[in-house]
Amino acid sequence: MPTELLLSPHSATPMYAQIVEQVVAKVMTGEWKAGDALPSIRELAGNSQVSVITVKRAYLELERAGVIVTRQGKGSFVADTLDATQALATEEFQLQLKGLLDAARKLALSPREILDRVEQALSDPPHTAQPPTDPTERKPK
Repeated sequence: MPTELLLSPHSATPMYAQIVEQVVAKVMTGEWKAGDALPSIRELAGNSQVSVITVKRAYLELERAGVIVTRQGKGSFVADTLDATQALATEEFQLQLKGLLDAARKLALSPREILDRVEQALSDPPHTAQPPTDPTERKPK
């Protein structure tokens, strides 16, 4: 398995997070499949020119997220695709939901208005959802 990850020391994203993001992307696209062995922590650190501690932190994050599994004495492997994909999809959903709620708070939407908009979006045919209305045009309760 190729171990090239493109890490930038100039990015605002910490190096360990860049590793996590890139491994997750490789798993989600199917480039790295369930059961594939990941490079050892030392190997990835050497290839990526980062510290062993940085790679170890990334692997711990990936393991917590269910993306990889580590077997003592054998190394780290991509987790079962269904489990990893489900965990990643759930994590992505939670991030998107948090973003939605943050935006709703900025617009001062009530819980009922949020639910109404979600229900409307669910009833709209796919890819034809209407753009949000101007918050200054909201109807009073």
